[in-house]
Amino acid sequence: MALTRSLACGDGRVPSARAERLGRAIFAPLGGIVEIGTVRSTGTWLLPGVSVGAFPEPRQEDLCRLMEGVRVVGRFSGEVMAIADALGYFADHDVPAASLLLRSEGITGVPEPPQRLEEPALVRRLCRIGADLQLTRLLQALVTAALAAGAESGEGAVGIAEVLRVACGLVEPGRARITPAEVQRMWRVAHLPAILRPASDAPDWGKTGYRAYDAELERVLQGEGPGAVRACV
Repeated sequence: MALTRSLACGDGRVPSARAERLGRAIFAPLGGIVEIGTVRSTGTWLLPGVSVGAFPEPRQEDLCRLMEGVRVVGRFSGEVMAIADALGYFADHDVPAASLLLRSEGITGVPEPPQRLEEPALVRRLCRIGADLQLTRLLQALVTAALAAGAESGEGAVGIAEVLRVACGLVEPGRARITPAEVQRMWRVAHLPAILRPASDAPDWGKTGYRAYDAELERVLQGEGPGAVRACV
């Protein structure tokens, strides 16, 4: 299913080669989110026969809204957005235990024998860890793309928050969901210290931008009024 063919082109402000890298950094965790959502949607935690093919069809509206949000946040061109289709993340394919292990960064380790990875209890844990990791990486990639596109936090945070809301619904369909506010807090502790520490080689404008997005996303996702949270820049 091609999700990006009908999307309008972005304004191309980011050089094409860099825009492609930024786009791929977003599409990769989205692929993990779709795979994990597919497994969770079965309600069985049994992997044999699980395929992504049936998952996107009833969720086309949400997926298209998500992809349009990505396009706007990154100001991506139609060519960059088409990479998502070329990568095949939303096309029909099986979801083996090895893929879930990859999406969860091997945190669980590989049991002996490895076939135990298909046990329902382990599949459930792989999905839980993978969801946290992929959503957090998605947020990092979105903020980075917005900064590269020159979008101020007040402009970009609302769009990023909406993409996160859709992604959270996809990764945990029909269940008590991880919230975008929880993802933002995980992202802050997982990614920002390396960027904002005094010894970081990130440029000052980048540090200022990440701080501003952290504060603005907190305000938007916690439902606080304007000016309730301000970055110290």
